[in-house]
Amino acid sequence: MDLIQLKRYLRERKITPLQDAAYHFKVDVETIRPLLNVWIAKGKVHKRSETGGACKGCCKCDPATVETYEWID
Repeated sequence: MDLIQLKRYLRERKITPLQDAAYHFKVDVETIRPLLNVWIAKGKVHKRSETGGACKGCCKCDPATVETYEWID
């Protein structure tokens, strides 16, 4: 996986949980975060703060399952 592959994945999905991207590329979430940070620095990706209403804030879930990113065109 490289920056271009991640870009294509994010552009196709618009919004994706970090865990889904890691599963898609068959890598650990810590492998994807630095690449996401590159796109965030370029202003092309935004880390979403809301969790879609399913999360009630109990902190029992793995943060990677509720951490979402959005591609900005």
